[in-house]
Amino acid sequence: MFQMIVSKSQSMKNDVLSGLTVALALVPEAVAFAFVAGVAPLVGLYAAFMVGLITAVIGGRPGMISGATGALAVVMVALVAHHGVEYLFATVVLMGILQVLAGVFRLGKFIRLVPHPVMLGFVNGLAIVIFLSQLPMLQSDTPEGKWGWISGTWLSGSSLWIMLGLIALTMSIIRFLPMLTTAVPSALVAIVVVCLLVIGLDLEALTVVDFLQEKTGDINATIAGGFPEFHVPMVPLNMETLVIIFPYAVILAAIGLIESLLTLTLIDEMTNTRGRGNKECIGQGVANVATGFFGGMGGCAMIGQSMININSGGRTRLSGISAALFLLLFILFGSVYIEMIPLGALVGVMLMVVLGTFEWSSFRLLGRIPVGDTLVGITVAVVTVFTDLAIAVVVGVIMSALTFAWRHAQHVEMETRTEGGTKVYLPHGPLFFASAQSFKDNFSPQSDPADVIIDFRDARVVDHSGIEAIDAIADKYVDAGITLHLRHLSAECTALLEKSGSLVEANEDEDPKYRVADDSLA
Repeated sequence: MFQMIVSKSQSMKNDVLSGLTVALALVPEAVAFAFVAGVAPLVGLYAAFMVGLITAVIGGRPGMISGATGALAVVMVALVAHHGVEYLFATVVLMGILQVLAGVFRLGKFIRLVPHPVMLGFVNGLAIVIFLSQLPMLQSDTPEGKWGWISGTWLSGSSLWIMLGLIALTMSIIRFLPMLTTAVPSALVAIVVVCLLVIGLDLEALTVVDFLQEKTGDINATIAGGFPEFHVPMVPLNMETLVIIFPYAVILAAIGLIESLLTLTLIDEMTNTRGRGNKECIGQGVANVATGFFGGMGGCAMIGQSMININSGGRTRLSGISAALFLLLFILFGSVYIEMIPLGALVGVMLMVVLGTFEWSSFRLLGRIPVGDTLVGITVAVVTVFTDLAIAVVVGVIMSALTFAWRHAQHVEMETRTEGGTKVYLPHGPLFFASAQSFKDNFSPQSDPADVIIDFRDARVVDHSGIEAIDAIADKYVDAGITLHLRHLSAECTALLEKSGSLVEANEDEDPKYRVADDSLA
């Protein structure tokens, strides 16, 4: 009992400290994305607070952090420039409604069908995007826009060396402190140490407030503000307004859900747990509807902050709730302290996120996986960097589908053999909606012996159509009085089999572990 109490207390401490670390890193990110979208800094900060809090409470993936993101900001900028911020708030509300509908109609399950090469490209592309987003922090004058850093004015002299030194110190602390202790998040320790070092040595290091003042051109700029107030978007409620905001809302809803669900899948793999995609769609939607009515720019899952949270020990909803509440406290009461944080510390934290997010193992796969898969991964990464995530994923899925269709042509190969008086079926390949009928055509209960084994060691059940195909075959064998054994199915497959689950012979050491795209688990 004492051990359980200590374990729970330790988990709560990790979640709260991890939330504090995330909140510190959220401030410059939210401000920067607000500038990208062409709105005031508080619009981005309010979005980070409200979206982060609501998705942490009702979303489908504990431990995932949501807030204002660059992927959405680059779409919003044209709307704000042509129609003003009130139309943005209305668009965010409609975006949220569309996301709730996606969850209600159970569209979240389809993210499980995104191929692994696309996931690799998504992760690598976003790691590059996060890296590029840190470059303006090394400049004294950066023109607005996604690629403004190219023509920006780089720091020089002592300012540059101090910035690089603080970045290196931050990254070193994050890298090596866990070797000594994991009692507190290494990223939080790094930020505190660097901040105290700058104050103690009176270094002329660029801080959060310097970044804010450079972006606004206002020497009195601050992140301080009040509690977000309810505000109905001041737009005409007519068809003309709908024509303006609907295309933006659809694009924003799609980008937000794709980024959120792919991040959810990535965290699932890192933590060996399973989030609920449809619930996350509804959580993101509710958060954006609320944000639109409280003067926020909307948002979605943030892979960088989510990685900080997971790596700092945040696992439960408390970590996301803590991050949002700490951010609100910074806005209301602690702005003067947050504005003192050196940019070098926050850049160092994000660069460690880049190193941890990028799939370095993908380089070892070159030449060892099919050329088509390699091209898909590279294409998704490149398109993510140069356009946006939604386009990249769509392109990647289409390329993967064409490659897959070319390879498999909707067929499952079936190997059969006889062992004593038992007939063994060994299907090879993926079992999904396109191959289900071909799979069923290989069985003949009327001519099989009294004992039959279907061994899925070299097959993978992808979706509910594959589950139904197995149930249908089992039905025929049971009706024929034949004893059927199902082997080497994943735990999710076994749970989903309504008629033949009892026929599965589980072997924890040998059974594969993979996910199935099915409504009941999404």
